[in-house]
Parts: sequence; structure tokens; C-alpha cells
Amino acid sequence: MSAPTANRQIARAASTVMAAFVLSNLTGLLRQVLVTRAFGTSGDIDAFSAASTFPDLVFSLIAGGALASAFVPTLTGFLTRDDRKSGWLLSSALMNLVFVLLILTSLLSAIFAPQIVKNILAPGFSPDQQALTTSLLRILLIAPAIFGVSGLWMGILNAHQVFLWPALAPSMYWLGMILGVLFLTPYMGIYGLAWGAVFGALLHLLVQLPAGLRLPAFQYFPTFGLSFPAVRQVGRLMVPRLVGVAVVQINFVVITIIASGQPEGSLAAVKYAWAIMTMPQVVIAQSIAIAALPTFSALFARGEMEQMRASLAATLRGVILLALPATLGLILLRQPVVAMLFERGQFDQHSTDLVAWALLWFTAGLAGHSIVEIVSRAFYAMHDTRTPVVVGTIAMSLNLAFSFIFSAWFTRLGWMPHGGLALANSLATALESLGLLFYMRRRLHGLDGRVWLKGSLVALAAALVMFAVLALWLAWQAGRPSWWVAVGGILRGGLAYGAALLAMGIPEARQFLALAARR
Repeated sequence: MSAPTANRQIARAASTVMAAFVLSNLTGLLRQVLVTRAFGTSGDIDAFSAASTFPDLVFSLIAGGALASAFVPTLTGFLTRDDRKSGWLLSSALMNLVFVLLILTSLLSAIFAPQIVKNILAPGFSPDQQALTTSLLRILLIAPAIFGVSGLWMGILNAHQVFLWPALAPSMYWLGMILGVLFLTPYMGIYGLAWGAVFGALLHLLVQLPAGLRLPAFQYFPTFGLSFPAVRQVGRLMVPRLVGVAVVQINFVVITIIASGQPEGSLAAVKYAWAIMTMPQVVIAQSIAIAALPTFSALFARGEMEQMRASLAATLRGVILLALPATLGLILLRQPVVAMLFERGQFDQHSTDLVAWALLWFTAGLAGHSIVEIVSRAFYAMHDTRTPVVVGTIAMSLNLAFSFIFSAWFTRLGWMPHGGLALANSLATALESLGLLFYMRRRLHGLDGRVWLKGSLVALAAALVMFAVLALWLAWQAGRPSWWVAVGGILRGGLAYGAALLAMGIPEARQFLALAARR
């Protein structure tokens, strides 16, 4: 496979995933709007935010990114050699193992839920709020086992170059929560949102099953496959990644603990701001990373390292061309965007200020998050889970230190301290991206730096044009409704950036227009 062919394959797959992720973001936005209208930044939603942290930890440690980073490259190797029976044996064994482990872990966690909440998740909460968090946690612990099976199907479909249905799965999860808010919370309060999340997890699985069952030579084996070498290989690859995932999740837990001791609404504001920042990050970086992993894995399996280097450089260039304008645009439009999305019902102007403040500092790390998504996938494709884990562990350790330092610093300055948590994340992620690029450059004997560095400079120049247009728009439209300012700013900023790229003769801009026309 030549590098241009690999790039086209990634681009086609990424366009499919991006379109589905745009739908997911819109569905997620509707879910967030309904949740904020119902609960604002109240203590109830703080309890839900804290409770949802632990099931995410359970899922991530046993089946999340750790399994995908080890499973997809190994399965792709079987498919590259046309050994589908071994591929299905590996898939079945891992699915059985993951399901049983998640069931047992969730049951044990439910038994000790009060201790988990009091000592780990929310020691700063009042006794009543801790009791509410405990009840919500026990409901949400139903979801990890469902997500474990669903996550395996995602990896199976992506390895077969089937991207649409896995990419639609997050929309189904949000849909479950939307139904919970609309039909359950009027009678059950915050518990309705928790049961909606469980129903969403089930929809997340069901939307993928039909496509998975139609894959070539489908077989299911009722085995754990402990004697199968590929299962042990996935286990070995997972061990370093598990450490990295554990560090990241512990990081989230510590941030939850810090935010729970800050003024009311701080934890919810951090969660909402993170959700907004990750919308462009998911569409830009995660979609491309998901599409690139099977292609990178196939190139590595065939030993085509020069093509992989060229493909990675082109992918980084494309991600940076999209991430830089999204960063500057969201920083400028953060206040009207938050107000447009959430300012209604229990979500007032103070809530908007809380979320917009955290969003400012989170968005500064958008480009770093995007680079980490791509480069870490390249390491996984090369069956190297250790390097990104070591770099990520160092970065997340710095994140913890920065969180305490910046929160205290912001407090001394008279600023809202939860913004320091967001800044800590952005700075640590920027350092992580630089570390990964350094080691990948050594691994591939270069990264075709001129290709993507030139793209970065062009993106920065075009983004500055967009920044000027948006600054004028905000000054001109001061006092107008937030939806008008936000939507108008997004449209004008996007047009200004696209026009600047076309004027500079950037080939990706012309290719994007051609691809959009074909789609």
C-alpha cells in the first residue's frame, strides 16, 4: 500500500466517522441542553458527575482504550494474513473475559459504594449529597459490562474497515440519556438521568450488533482462550496501557475531589466545559485517529515503514489544519456558545460564567489533545503501548501537581479556582504531545517535519485571519442575543479560515471541497 493510497483510505474512513461524530455532537448537545435546563449547576448534578466518574474508571481499566490499543492491531494482523478464524477466536475470548471481569468488578463496587464515595469520589460533599452519589453510583455500575461488549464490537468493526455503525454508537448513548431526561426525570429526578445512561449503554451496543453479525466468516467461540497465544499477546500489550489508563482515571478522580471542595457548581462547570471542548476534539482528532489505526496497523504488519511515516505526517498536518482554528474560535466565542447552549431553566448567567471560565483554559489544550490522539495510535499500531504510557504517566503526574498549584494560584489572584484545573490539563497535555512526537521521530527515523510544520504555519496564519474577523464580529454584535453571536461567529469564522486556506493554495482545502461534493 503506497502512502497516498493509505492517506486516501484514512481520509475516506475519517470523513464517515466525522459525519457520524457531528451527529453525535449534536445529539450530545441536545442531551446537555436538556440536562442543564433540568439541573443547572446544582448539587444534584454535582452528585451525578461524581458518581459517573467511577464507572468510567472501571470500564477504562478493564476494557476501554487499553483493550482497543492492544486488540485492534492484533486483530488487524490476522485479517492482513486472511486468518479470519483466529481473528474470531481472539474476539470471542476477549469478549467473554471482559464481560465476566466487568460484571464481577461492578458487583464488588456496588457493595462498597458508600466507602468509594466517602473516601474517593466526593469527600468534600455533605452527608446527604454523599448518600445521593452512592445511590446514583449503584445504578450507573450496570453500564460498564454493556460498554465492555460494545467496545469490543467497535474494535472488530473498525479492524474490518467498517466505521459508520461504531461511530453512530455514541449518539445512541446520548439518545438514552435524552429519553431519561424527558420521560424519567419529571418523576424520578436525577435518578431518571442515571437510568437513561444505562439505557443509552444498551443502545450503544445494539446499534452495532447487526453489522457485526454480518461480517465475513463470523464465528463465536464460548471460550476464554487463555491458551491462545494472541490472547496472551493482547494481555501483554494491555499491561503498560492499563497503567496509563489508571493514571488518567486517577487524575480525573483527584480533579473531582479538588473540585468538590471548591464553590458549588465548580465540578459541574468543569464537566460541562470539558464536554464542550471535546466536541471539536472528537470530530477532528478522534475521528481521524479511529480511521487511521487500522491503516497504520496494516502498514506496520507489512513492514512498510516509509509509507507509515509519510501517512502519519500527512495525518498530523490535516489534524493541525483543523485544530488551530477550532482553538482560537472557541476561545473567542466561548461566552456566547455556552449561553446559547445552556442558559435556560436552572442554568443562569452565573452558571454561564463558571463554564466559560473553565472552557477558556481547556480550549488552550485542544491542539495538544489532537496530536496525542494521532501519535499514540501510531505507537499502538506498532505494538508499542509502553512509550505512550510512560510519556502519558509523566504528563498526568504533572497534571496532578499543576492542578493543586494553579488552583491555589487562581485563588490568590481572586480568580475562580476551577479554571486552574483546566489550565493544568492543557499544559500537561501540551507537554505530552511534545514528548510523543520526540519519541515517534526517533522510532521512524524522522517525521517528515517539513510537511506538517509547514501546514502548522499556514494554519496559524489563516487562523489569525479568522481571529481578526471574529474579533470584529464580537465588537460589532455586542449586546445581541447569544445564539445570533455564536452561530454568526461560527459561520463567519469558518468561511474566513477556509477562504484564507484557499487563497494560500493549500491542497487540503481543495480536496475537502471535492470530497464534500462527492459525499
